[in-house]
Formats: sequence, structure tokens, C-alpha cells
Amino acid sequence: MAAVGRPLQVMALPAFEYAGNPYVNQLYQEIDALGVKVSEFDPLRVALGSERVWHLHWPDYYLSDPGVARVLFRTSALLALMDLAHARRKKILWTVHNLAAHENLHPRIERRFWPAFIRRVDGTISLTPAGQAAAFRRFPELAAKPGFVIPHGHYRGLYADAITREAARPTLGVDAQAPMVLFFGAIRPYKNVPRLIEAFRRMQHPKAILVVAGKCGSERDASAVRAAGAGDPRIRLHLDFVAPSEVQRFMRAADLVVLPFRDILNSGSALLALSFGRPVLVPEKGAMAELRALAGPDWVMTYEGELTPAVIERGLAWAVHPHRTGAPELPGLEWTQIARSTISAYRALCEARTEHPA
Repeated sequence: MAAVGRPLQVMALPAFEYAGNPYVNQLYQEIDALGVKVSEFDPLRVALGSERVWHLHWPDYYLSDPGVARVLFRTSALLALMDLAHARRKKILWTVHNLAAHENLHPRIERRFWPAFIRRVDGTISLTPAGQAAAFRRFPELAAKPGFVIPHGHYRGLYADAITREAARPTLGVDAQAPMVLFFGAIRPYKNVPRLIEAFRRMQHPKAILVVAGKCGSERDASAVRAAGAGDPRIRLHLDFVAPSEVQRFMRAADLVVLPFRDILNSGSALLALSFGRPVLVPEKGAMAELRALAGPDWVMTYEGELTPAVIERGLAWAVHPHRTGAPELPGLEWTQIARSTISAYRALCEARTEHPA
């Protein structure tokens, strides 16, 4: 039982210092504004801090380093800190963004890590009902623990958005009348960018342009993308980190954002595109059908199987249809409500009886 009158404080990993995605920063700013103090994770806080909840995101990050020794050390340290947190009467809440490490670099370590991690989790937040169902299928033990469905917020107002389509296109060397397809985001193997480029190259559409924008996870990824696009002047590669102030140039210039992921549960990139009022084409996987239901069929198109030239052509024809105006409503994705729901989850978790592994 939580101590009566003890104020609710939270430690988050990551919180405000994470530069990869403004999602966590915005979430914890809103939570902090509602009176719940959020602190950045620190091992000393696990032992000595007064935080009652440790909120974890992306534990799969600890499995993504190519070095076996580093992965063993980091995963073992995380599990040991989770045990220490329980000894200090803290509850551990996991937001389920992914169900496995995307690159699967260390399958033997991963097979041991996930059961040990799941045993130590006290509760979960899933971003959609489909995501929660997928998590329970993958890890049945989670179904017996407190679980909450709280959506990922939109990105409206989190990025500069002052440029028009007409002003953005010349900055990318794209003609005003050219149909433009955009891939945007960090480039890693599971995102299947070479496949998108290969399918686009086979399109019989001489005026269409494909822009790929994002930093590659490795030089090997960059080489694969460059090789796929070599020799086709319709393909424009911007393989560097895109500063937040520059995101608007790519989004406003695009007619269609294509995200051809091989495997996907949730997609911040899709929400980013929708936040800028850009229609998206995504595989019928994970929670993408729910995203289509939320934003509407005018804004999200899904496809089954492999991405093909015909799928891209169909997506482009759909995206440039003149009936689409404005931007999707994205109901329920306002940050203040998401913060309130997250605080309610914290309080419910603190009141729940949980058993920890010996």
C-alpha cells in the first residue's frame, strides 16, 4: 500500500532529455503541469529517490547495440535496477511501443531478456486496444497485471509549421506540379526503405518524385539506400538528421507519406504526417487499422502484402484527390487529456497489489 499523504512523484526513462521523439517530452511536460513531479531516470533515484512510479519506454533499446558484451551488461543492469526498485517499494510501468527489438541482433539474449523483464513489470500502457491485445498475445503474463490504453498524442504545435507547399517545394528542388512521395524518419532495416525505392523505380510515372529524408542507423543502411536510388533522377535522398525547424519543409512539400515497414505496432511517423495534414500509406499491420479508423479513410490508406508499384500509384491517385482539404481531426489525441489519463494510471498502479519475483 502507498503511504497516505505521500505525494505522487514519477521517474521516467526517458523523460525530458530524449531528443529522438518529442512524444515523451510533451507527455511529461503536461504531467508536470498537472502537479505530478517527473524526474529523469538516474540509478541513484532508484535506490534513494522518493518517486513511487518508474515509467519505462523502449526497453528494446538495450538490445539494439551490436556489441554482445554491452548488451549483456545493459540488460542485466536494467533487470537488477528493476529488482532494486521493487525493494524500494516502487511500481514499474511499461509503455508498450514495441514487442521486440527491430533488428533482432541478439536473439539468444533477447529470448532470455523478455521473460525476465515482463516478470518485473507491474503494469502496462498500450497506445491502442489492438496494441494491448498484441502485447497480451506476445506476453500472456501481462494480462494478469494492470493494463491501460492511452493513445499517443498528436504533434500539432510541436514543430514549426509556417511554410506553404508552394514555398517548400523549391527548397527541395521539386517542381510545383510533380506528384511527390515522402519517406520521413530514422532509417533502419525494419523500415524497408530500399524496398520503397525499388518499387518506386518501377513505377511508370516520369514526373513523380520520391524524397527520402532521415538519418541512417548505420553506414550499411546508408549504402543500401544509396545503391537502391542510384541513377534515378526522380529519387532525392536527404540522409542526415532533419532539424525540428526543417520538418515542415518535407511535410508541406509532400503529397503522400509512405511508411513501408516490414513490422509495425505503432508509428510516430504516421502521426507526425497526419499532424501536418499529409495522407499516409502504411501496411495493414499492428495498430494501423485503428489509426485509419481514428483519422478516417480520407487520411490513412493501408495495403496488404509487399509494397508494389501499383500500390504506390494507387496511393498517389488517392492522395491527390481534390476532395481532401484541411487536416484530420485526430479525436482523443490532445496532450492534456493523455496526461490526465496517465496520472490516473499511475494512481491505480500504486493502489494495486502486485507480486514481485524473488
